[in-house]
Amino acid sequence: MTDKLIKDIMSKDVEVVSQEASLQTVAKKMQVRDCGCVVVVKNDRLVGMITDRDLALRCVAKGHDPDGTTAETVMTPDILYCWDTDTADDVARNMGKNKVRRLPVLNADKRLVGMVSLGDLASHTNHKLCGQMLGAICRAA
Repeated sequence: MTDKLIKDIMSKDVEVVSQEASLQTVAKKMQVRDCGCVVVVKNDRLVGMITDRDLALRCVAKGHDPDGTTAETVMTPDILYCWDTDTADDVARNMGKNKVRRLPVLNADKRLVGMVSLGDLASHTNHKLCGQMLGAICRAA
């Protein structure tokens, strides 16, 4: 068990786009940053998330034009998040329970301040908990 807080292990440099951004812009941001997701914001508030999987399944597979389709069209609007004051162990359990590999991190003002990933947690929680979390994420529903 660890008492590390998410604010101490999260990535603070998070890629964001507006709802109006084209999916081509979204994909280019992922390419340049070598990341698998971007956060969608409106008026400095978290409104959705787009993963590389969303681009493949909700845009390409459906035959949409990436330059003419907006982030809002394919984003996941109901996203989970955690607080920067949560412990790494609690967030790891929550991610395993909800089968997610990354979570946006909000501060007390509900402002986006970072992103925590499976890799971040693997480096800062105990190995047994990491194994349980990964097993829960990968297990079929």
